[in-house]
Amino acid sequence: MDWLRNNADFIWQKGLEISSSSSTYLQLGIVAFALLIAWVLSASMATHVRIFRTDPMPGPLQAVLKFIRDAKPLLWPLLTVVALGIAVPISNAVAGQVWLAQAAQGVAMVILLYNVADHFIRNEAVIAIIKWIGVPVAILYALGFHDDVIAQLDSTAFQLGNIRVTAYGILRTLVFGVILFWMGRASNDTGKRVIRGQKKLDVGTQEVLAKLFEIAIFVAVFLILVNIMGIDLTALAVFGGALGVGLGFGLQQIASNFISGLIILLDRSVTVGDFIELEDGRSGTLRELTMRSATLESFDGKDIMVPNEKFITTSFVNWTHNNKKQRYPLTFQVAYSTDLEKLFPIVVDIVASHPKVLSGEDVPLAERPDAEIQSFDDSGITILVEFWIEGIDDGDNRVGGDLNMMIWTALKANGIEIPFPQREVRILGDATVT
Repeated sequence: MDWLRNNADFIWQKGLEISSSSSTYLQLGIVAFALLIAWVLSASMATHVRIFRTDPMPGPLQAVLKFIRDAKPLLWPLLTVVALGIAVPISNAVAGQVWLAQAAQGVAMVILLYNVADHFIRNEAVIAIIKWIGVPVAILYALGFHDDVIAQLDSTAFQLGNIRVTAYGILRTLVFGVILFWMGRASNDTGKRVIRGQKKLDVGTQEVLAKLFEIAIFVAVFLILVNIMGIDLTALAVFGGALGVGLGFGLQQIASNFISGLIILLDRSVTVGDFIELEDGRSGTLRELTMRSATLESFDGKDIMVPNEKFITTSFVNWTHNNKKQRYPLTFQVAYSTDLEKLFPIVVDIVASHPKVLSGEDVPLAERPDAEIQSFDDSGITILVEFWIEGIDDGDNRVGGDLNMMIWTALKANGIEIPFPQREVRILGDATVT
């Protein structure tokens, strides 16, 4: 309060000077005109641009179009920032001052940042950066102090060899690094979703394009971040040899998996949705193929992470890559007294009646259910039943257990015996019990 009383006369005189200056009213007019233009443009776009009026139709770009439609509340604050950004140099040229236009632009930036943080961002780190760094920077810009603060941060520095590291450079790198990697991940997820939604492309082509898009996104983010850090990109050529040595030793496995992933995608030996059995007996459906590894989802709910190079250096079985149809066997025994000519039609009809089993006149003869003698064993005759189904005998296609139960029921209904081991014990000679 003492400071206010001591400087009241100066504040009064300064207020009179500003209110009586023609440049102040010129700035007010320019700012008002910029706000009017922004309001008219935003209202016109919201009314006449189709994407802001209707829900997007289902399709590969639905997610992107929905995001643009949901950004409708940002039209006015965004166009206001742009219009006031144009008004600042105009105000400088016409009125010779920019403080009022600059302050208005700073307020508009604060409003825009709060809208973006509240409506569109779920990442807590990005929200914190916007609210605790972005908003104060916008306020400093509005008050005209941002240049002084930047100069002060830039003067706080230390030498690291021949490199001058400043507090401003570190802060800028951290802020833009978090935002860029968040934007890169969000763009990567959206881009992959759009690419995989292109039904005209086969799954292998979709995965190749998605992988190339992912690489392009993160290379672009890396180059932008290096530029923000103030590192000359031409200087990176000096480190090319050292990077090659590092890849050859410390990053050998990472580089191997990365290149293996590209080879897999290009030769299309493995695609998402294939059922794969590894050399060690583990198996699952390929759910995802990343730059480092493949994820196999087993039928018991487990995720199996397999390094990409395993698909290049070891053998594996791809059950469904070229042909979704699979043949499965069932075996059971019947007594030697069984009428096999009666048994075989019963078993074939029972197996063919299962809705998952391929059967009927339209199915090739080699793929229809079949029953035959496999072997003559000690206790009975072993019968082999073969059938084809569309997919793997597990999960939604759990056929084997159903067929065993159906065969068991049919054999009991027809009085056909399933034998079990029997042994006769004979005592030779004259045995005397004492």
